[in-house]
Amino acid sequence: MNVNTSASYSKKELKEIKKNRRIKTRNRVVASWQLYVFLILPLVYLILFHYYPMVGAQIAFRKYKAVKGMWRSDWVGLYQFKKMFSTPKFFDVFKNTLTLSIYSLVINTPASIIFALCLNAVRNKYFKKSIQMLSYMPHFISTVIMVGLLIQILNPRVGLYGQIASMLGLTATDLFSNPDAFPHVYVFSATWQGLGWSSIIYIAALSSVDTELYDASQIDGATRFQQLIHIDFPSILPTVVTLLILNVGKVMSVGYEKVLLMQNPLNLSTSEIIGTYSYKVGLQSGTDYSYGAAIGLFNSVVNFILLITVNKISKKVTETSLW
Repeated sequence: MNVNTSASYSKKELKEIKKNRRIKTRNRVVASWQLYVFLILPLVYLILFHYYPMVGAQIAFRKYKAVKGMWRSDWVGLYQFKKMFSTPKFFDVFKNTLTLSIYSLVINTPASIIFALCLNAVRNKYFKKSIQMLSYMPHFISTVIMVGLLIQILNPRVGLYGQIASMLGLTATDLFSNPDAFPHVYVFSATWQGLGWSSIIYIAALSSVDTELYDASQIDGATRFQQLIHIDFPSILPTVVTLLILNVGKVMSVGYEKVLLMQNPLNLSTSEIIGTYSYKVGLQSGTDYSYGAAIGLFNSVVNFILLITVNKISKKVTETSLW
């Protein structure tokens, strides 16, 4: 039975209750003051490097001139966004960004889950740790070195790819100059590099599964594959949903460094994404900062809308959500 508790107290009693709550809060803070001191540095970092820079988003609504500064530049409202949507190239860039993002999400997420499930099924702990170490190592290769390795390996004449094609009597094509091959090279190289690292959370979730479930299933005659389907996967499903929501919230944020390094005039039709386009028109040209800022702001807004939408859908369908 729902009762409004505040109605059963007089104003004086309510005032006394609030006062007691404030005293308890103050005492709790005083008792744990060391923890609150430790919070100061992260809060300062968040304010200086995450919240304060948001003031600069107003550049997207101005005709920014470096000599005038941000505050004295002319206010133009939605002019930059109208310019963005009236540029035919922008829609090609938007399509390329979505293609690479969704392609990466569709390939990398199941690959990480399957790898974690398979690794969890390995019983030899030394072999398991060796595989884990080898799969984590590529994650620490820098983007520049990674792209350099790809260029060398996929060279159609002197690279491993070209040598294998020559041994088989085939003519190797230059994958870096082929627009249709660019998404595949980008996504599968990212899968190889990040497979082990992205599976860490799933492996951690699998380590918390109650071992009695395996013992009971063995008594019932369940095979290892049946255990994987009916015990392992359901146990990490909430983690999968949570990470999927977070990844969808970053679907428009394709890492432009790797794309920029892999770009050339021949594959530009499929490799030009919002990140590289914004960089070129806003920073590389050095003349249209406001237009570049508008593109970046639009990208962030789309990510935010996707995050809210997917989180709401997940909450209704799976009862798992970020909030």
